[in-house]
Amino acid sequence: MQDNNTVEVMIGGRVYNLSGYEDVSYLQKVAAYINGRDQELMKQTGYAKQKPDMQNVLLQLTLADDYFKCNRELENIKRKYHDQEKEMYRLKHELVSMKMKYQTDNK
Repeated sequence: MQDNNTVEVMIGGRVYNLSGYEDVSYLQKVAAYINGRDQELMKQTGYAKQKPDMQNVLLQLTLADDYFKCNRELENIKRKYHDQEKEMYRLKHELVSMKMKYQTDNK
């Protein structure tokens, strides 16, 4: 069984103890991503004027948006990969057919 790792991270100017079974560097990377997105939002005048609970909701919406966009991109990549596999199979089949025809014609 994996050990539970704990690390102190700073998000939005506050220190949190983050724990999980992932590596400490991964936990820090997740916290840095959230903190970075929060800092980007803080640069927007409307965001900075909101109450903290609204800022939290807007941050959550931004993170969910990031997730869905990445998921959509992954699905597009998978579809392209599948299409390329089909094309490669078709070309291999065509190559084998041409080799057989060539061998038949040269006998």
